[in-house]
Amino acid sequence: MTGRTPVQTTPEPVPQHPPEAGSRPPRRHELVGGPEGNERLTVQAGAVLFVLLAVLGVTIIRIGQLLWLHLFLGLLLMGPLVLKLASTGWRFASYYLGRAAYRVKGPPPLALRLLAPLLVIDTLVVFVSGVVLLFEGPSSRSSLLPVHKISFFVWLALFAVHVLGHLPEMFTGLVESRQTRAAVLAAGSGAGAPPRRGPSLGSYVPARRLPGSSGRGLALTLGLLAGVVLAVVLIPEFGPWVSHGAFHHHR
Repeated sequence: MTGRTPVQTTPEPVPQHPPEAGSRPPRRHELVGGPEGNERLTVQAGAVLFVLLAVLGVTIIRIGQLLWLHLFLGLLLMGPLVLKLASTGWRFASYYLGRAAYRVKGPPPLALRLLAPLLVIDTLVVFVSGVVLLFEGPSSRSSLLPVHKISFFVWLALFAVHVLGHLPEMFTGLVESRQTRAAVLAAGSGAGAPPRRGPSLGSYVPARRLPGSSGRGLALTLGLLAGVVLAVVLIPEFGPWVSHGAFHHHR
C-alpha cells in the first residue's frame, strides 16, 4: 500500500501595515484635528475673509451709497479675523513651545513668518482706528480718518502677499474639505465613497476624514456669529456717519 504523507502547511502571517501618518485618533485637546486641522481651519477662515473683503472693496468704490454696508462689514469681519489670528497664533505658539506634532509639521516659510508681525500690527491699527472713528463720529475724521485709510491700504497689500504665499495651502485645503464633505454625504446615503489610490505600489486606501471637523465647523460658525452680533449691536452708531453730508470726506 502506497500513499503520500500529507504535507502540513502553515498559513503565512498577514503583514501588519503601520497606520498612516497623521491617522491616529486626535487627543481630546485637539478639538480641530491637530496641526492639519488647524491649518484647514486657518484656510477656511481666510477664505471667508477673502469673500468679505471683496464685498468690502465694492463698498469703498461706492462709499457714498454703501457707507452703512462698509461699516457693517467692517465690524462683521472682526469675528473671522479674530478666529484666523487665533488659529495662526496657536500654530506659532505650539511650534515654538515644542509640541511634537507641530514641530514635525514645521513652520511656514521664512518670508511669511517675517511678514506676520507687520500684518498683525497693521491689522490692529486698521480695526482699532475704525472702531474709534465709529464711536467718535464724523468730527474725528480729520485726525483719525487718514490713519484708518492709510493703514487699510497697507493692510490690503500685506494681506495680498500673505494670501499669495499661502495660496497652494488654501487651494489644497478647500479641495480636501469639499472631498471630505462629498465622502461623508456618500457614506450617509449608503453609496460609499470611491477608493483613492494610495501612495505606494498602486494600493487602494479609503478616503480619510480629517478629525476635528465638528470643532472647525463650530469655530467658524461662532466667529461669523460673533461678527454679525457685533455689527447688529452697533448699528445705532452708524447714524451720524450715514446722515446727509457725513460721508463727503471719503471723496
